[in-house]
Amino acid sequence: MNVALEELVRQKERLELPAFSTLDRMAARIRSAVEASQCEAIVSRMSDAARERVAGMLEVVGGEYQSLFAWIKQPARRATWSRFRAHAERMERVDGLGDAVFWVGKTPSAKVAALAEQARVLSVGEMKDIAEPRRTAMTVCLLAQVQAAVRDETVVMLSTRMSRHLKRAQEELLEIEKRQKETTVQLLATFRDVLTALRGSGEAAPGAWEGEASLDDLLALKNARAAIEAAGGFEAQMAELEALDAYRGSNYTALVERFFKPDRPTMFKIARRLSFTETSTDRSVLDALDHVLAHQHLTRPLVADTHPTRTDENGEPVRLDLSFEPKMWLKTVYSREQPGMLVRRHFEAMVFSCLVEELRCGDVAVIGAEDYGDWTRMLLPWEQCEPKLAGFCEQAGIPATASKFTVRLRERLTTIAETVDAGYPDNKDLTIDPVTGVPSLALRRAGERTASAEKLEEALSERLPARSVLEHLARAAHWTDWWKRPGPRSGSEPKLKEPLPRYVTTAFVYGSGLGPAQAVRHMRGSVAAHELGAIAKLHHPGSQPVRRRRRQRPRRPGPDRGVGNGSVAAVDGTMMDTVIDNLLAETSIRYGGYGGIAHHLVSDTYVALFSPFVPCGVWEAVYLIDSLLANESEAKPDTVHADTQGQSFPVFGLAHLLGIDLLPRIRNFQDLTFHRPDPQLRYRHIDALFSADPRTCIDWQLIENGFKDLMQVGLSVREGTVSPVTLLRRLNNHSRKNQIYRVFREVGRAVRTTVLLRYLSDPQLREQITRATNKAEAYNGYTKWLHFGGDGYLRSRDPELQEKAVKFLDLMANSIIFSTTVDMTDTLRQMAAQGWELSPDDIAALSPHRRDNVLRFGDYDTATLHIPPGPYDSALRLPADGL
Repeated sequence: MNVALEELVRQKERLELPAFSTLDRMAARIRSAVEASQCEAIVSRMSDAARERVAGMLEVVGGEYQSLFAWIKQPARRATWSRFRAHAERMERVDGLGDAVFWVGKTPSAKVAALAEQARVLSVGEMKDIAEPRRTAMTVCLLAQVQAAVRDETVVMLSTRMSRHLKRAQEELLEIEKRQKETTVQLLATFRDVLTALRGSGEAAPGAWEGEASLDDLLALKNARAAIEAAGGFEAQMAELEALDAYRGSNYTALVERFFKPDRPTMFKIARRLSFTETSTDRSVLDALDHVLAHQHLTRPLVADTHPTRTDENGEPVRLDLSFEPKMWLKTVYSREQPGMLVRRHFEAMVFSCLVEELRCGDVAVIGAEDYGDWTRMLLPWEQCEPKLAGFCEQAGIPATASKFTVRLRERLTTIAETVDAGYPDNKDLTIDPVTGVPSLALRRAGERTASAEKLEEALSERLPARSVLEHLARAAHWTDWWKRPGPRSGSEPKLKEPLPRYVTTAFVYGSGLGPAQAVRHMRGSVAAHELGAIAKLHHPGSQPVRRRRRQRPRRPGPDRGVGNGSVAAVDGTMMDTVIDNLLAETSIRYGGYGGIAHHLVSDTYVALFSPFVPCGVWEAVYLIDSLLANESEAKPDTVHADTQGQSFPVFGLAHLLGIDLLPRIRNFQDLTFHRPDPQLRYRHIDALFSADPRTCIDWQLIENGFKDLMQVGLSVREGTVSPVTLLRRLNNHSRKNQIYRVFREVGRAVRTTVLLRYLSDPQLREQITRATNKAEAYNGYTKWLHFGGDGYLRSRDPELQEKAVKFLDLMANSIIFSTTVDMTDTLRQMAAQGWELSPDDIAALSPHRRDNVLRFGDYDTATLHIPPGPYDSALRLPADGL
C-alpha cells in the first residue's frame, strides 16, 4: 500500500487518489493472489510420494500419541546425555521427511517465515480446515524451518556437552592435584631412602672388571631396591611419576577422554549427519575430523598422524596439519613411545573440542543451519553494496572512502588524546600513577535529596490515586492504541469481539506470570482460561510494546534534566528463572540463578524500547545492536550506554559503522589497554596510560585495507541480510582465521580508546552514563516486582513463548509507567493550584517507577476495561518555568 500511495502521489496529475478502503481491498487481493501462486510453486516441486508423506504428518499413526506435525513443533530439551542422544535421532527423523529446502526453492525468506509461523501456532484440526495447496505449503515451510532449527539446536547441544566434559576434566584435575600432594610427599620420602642407601656405597676399585661391583655397591643397590619395594614397587612408582608428569602445568586434557566416552557414539553420529564447511581457506580442523571419522571403527590405541587419502608428489602420505591444536593437547595426543603416532581416544576428544570452538567463532559452518550457517554467504555482494555506499555513510556520519575513513578515525583518537593530555593538570578527578600507568578517578557522590524533595515525594505518594494493574493497562491502551499492534501471525485483522479488553487481559495474565488458569479465578468468570491461552498462542504481542501517538506526545512531568528526549538509551540484562528442562536455560554465575536473560533497551524516558530473551552464556553485547535495529518506536536513540557486558571490540566497531555512540560503564577500566594512535607519539602527562608495546598500536593500514569488508558488513546488517547477533557471535577473540574480525578488532581498539579517554576527562559524561544505566537497572527491578505470579518463573520450555512472556511484561511495565506519569502530572498540577511551591529540581528527582499506586493483588475487574478514560494533558505549566 505504501508503494501504491507513493506512485499515486507521484502521478497525482493523471490519477485520482482513491479511498483507503479501496487501496486496502486491492492490496489484500494482490497479496492473496501472489501468496496462492507461491504456494502452488512450492507444491509443484514435490513428487506425489512427497506430498503424501507431508499430508501424513497431520495424521496420528498406530502406536503414536501425537502426529508428526505436532511432534516437530516441540522445543529442544536440556542437553543431558539421554536428551542429546534423542536429539540426534530427532534430526535424522526430521531429515527423513524430505528435502524441504528444495521444495521451498526461491520463495522469499520473509514469506517462508510467515507461512511457517502461521503453521506453528495452529493445531492439526485447524490445519485440516485450510484448503490445498496452502495447507501443504504451510507444512513444508514449517518443516524447512524445523530442519534448520534442529541443526542449530544440535550444535548448541554439542557445544554444551563438550563444554561440560572440559569443565569436569578441569574439576577432576583439581581433585587429582590435591591427591598428588600426598603422592609427591611419598615419592620424595622414597627418593630420600634410595639416596641414603646409595650414599654408603664406595667407588669401584681401580682396574676392576667392567660391570664388576664391590660388596658395598651390591649392598647399597639391594637397600635401594628394598626401599622402592616398600613404597609399592617399581611399576607403581613409575605410574605415579607418569601421572605427575601428565598433569604438570595444569594439563587437564588427558582427563577429557573419560568424560567424552559416553557421548562418543552420539557425537560421531552427529558428525556424519551434519555437513560442515569452512568459511576460510584453512580446513585443518575438518581434515582432522575426516581423519577421526575414517578411524572410528578401529580398536587399536594408536593411529598415524597422516591423512588417510592424501599423498604428496613423492607418493608419501601427507601429515595432518595440527597447528590449530592448543599446546597442552599436543602433549596428550602424541604417543611418547612411537613418534608420529596419535593416541586415538585423546585425539578424538581433542578434535571435537576444537570443532566446537570453530563452530562458535564461525570458522566452520553447518550447511542448512541458520544461526550456525555460513555467515559469509549472508553478506550482500559487493556489487549490490556499491550503489548504497554513499547513502549508508552519509546516514552514519562517516566518510565513504577508505583513506578518509581511516584519517578521520585516526584524527579523532589523536585529538582526544591531545585534549586529555593538555587538560590533565586541571582534571582534579583523574590521577595517573607515573610508574604503573594505572588511572584512578575520584569518587563523586550523588547529591542527597533535599528536604523539599523528600516532602514532595511524601505528599505525592499520599495524593496519587491507587489503581489496579488492569486499570493502568487499559488507560495506556486507550491513550496510545497499543492494542492495535498485536494480531494474528497471518497479518490479518484480529477477529476478536472486543480486542482491547482481551489484549489488556492477556498482557496482564502473561506479563505478571500468573497464567490463565490462576488469573481467571480472580476475574469472577468474566473470561475463560482457554480464551486467554488461545490469544497468547495465536497472536503476537507486537515488536514494540507501547507506541505513542504523534499528535499527543506525553512526557514525564518536570524539566528535561530529569528525563531525556529519547535520543539516549541504556541496555542491561536481568535474570529470569525458567524451568530446567529447556535448551536456552543455563546456570549464570553473574546473576546466581538458572534461566535466561531479559535484555532490556531502556530509553532515557524510562520505558523499554525492545527486550529479547537471551541465554546466560552469551556475552550480552552481541544483542545490543540487534535491539537498536529492531526498535520500531518513535524514540531512535543514537547514544547507548551499557555496563561491562555491553561492549567488545567488534561491537564498538559495528556501532561506529552504524553511527551509534556506544558509551559503556566498564568495570575495572584500569586494567584495559589504551592503544596508541602512533608508536612515535608521546604525551607529557598521560603517556603512562598507553601501552609501551609497539604491537598494541593501532594498525591503520589494516583498517584502510579492510574498508571494503567493513562497509560490506555494515550494509548487510542495515539491509537485514545478516543478523547482528549471528555476526557478533562469530566475531570473537577465538576467530584467529577471520580477516573481518581482525579489521573490526582494530576499529574497535581505536573507538574504545577514544571512549575511555572521554570517560576519564569528562565528569558530565560519567554522570550521564551513571544516570542512564541506573534507569535501566531501576527498570529491571520494576519488572521483577511486576512479575509476581508463578514464583517469578517462566514456566514454558518453548523459546517463543518465553520471549512472548518478556514482551508482555514490558508491555505491562511501560503501560503502568505511562499511566503513572499522567497521574503524577495531574496531581502536581492540583498541588500547584493549592499553593504548593514546586521546584523544578524537586520534580526532576521524582521517578515514574512507583509502586505505592499500583495494586497487584485482589480481584481483577474486567467489566470496565472497554470504557475510555478522559483525555490527558501532558503539560505541567509550573509558574516557575512557564511550562
